[in-house]
Amino acid sequence: MSRGFDAVSIDDIAAAVGIAKGGVYHHFSSKQSIFETVLDRAQAELAVQLNSRLAANKGPRTPETIAMNTYAYLKAASEPGLRRLILIDGPVVMGLQRWREMDDRHFFESIHSGIVEIMGPKASRKQIDSAARLVTGAIIEAALATGASHNPVKVARVYCATLRSMLYGLQKDS
Repeated sequence: MSRGFDAVSIDDIAAAVGIAKGGVYHHFSSKQSIFETVLDRAQAELAVQLNSRLAANKGPRTPETIAMNTYAYLKAASEPGLRRLILIDGPVVMGLQRWREMDDRHFFESIHSGIVEIMGPKASRKQIDSAARLVTGAIIEAALATGASHNPVKVARVYCATLRSMLYGLQKDS
C-alpha cells in the first residue's frame, strides 16, 4: 500500500501475493475489504506495542505518560510503511466515522483507563466518559494533522505537548 489505495488494483494485489485475481475475490469481496483488513491488523499491532509500553510503566498513569504514549503512537503511525495506510488513506477510504470506530476498538480503552487514573475517584462516570471522548477526539485530530504534514514527527511532538497540558487540566487535585 505504499502507493496508496487508489494506485493499487486487485491485479496488483493478486500479483504481489502470487495468486490469481479470482483467488483474491475468494477471500475478499472488494479492494475496500482488503484495505480494511490490512488497516485493522496494522492498528492491532500498534495497540499491542502501546499496551506493552503501558505494562512496562510501573508507576501511575499521568498526563505525561498518556502524552508520551500518544506520541509513540503518532510516531509509529508516521513511519513510511504505515503513514499512508493509517493516517492518510484510512480516513478517506473508510470514511472518518468508520476509521474512528476502528481506532476506538484498538485504543479507546487505553485512553479511558488513563483518564480514570488522572481524574481520580471523585470524578463521576459522566465526567470521565466525556473527558475520554474529548481526549480521543484531540488525538484523532493530531493523527490527521500528523498524516497531512511534511514533518509528521515534529507535528506529533507539538500536538502531544498541547495534549499533555490539556490532561494536566483534568488531573485530580492532589
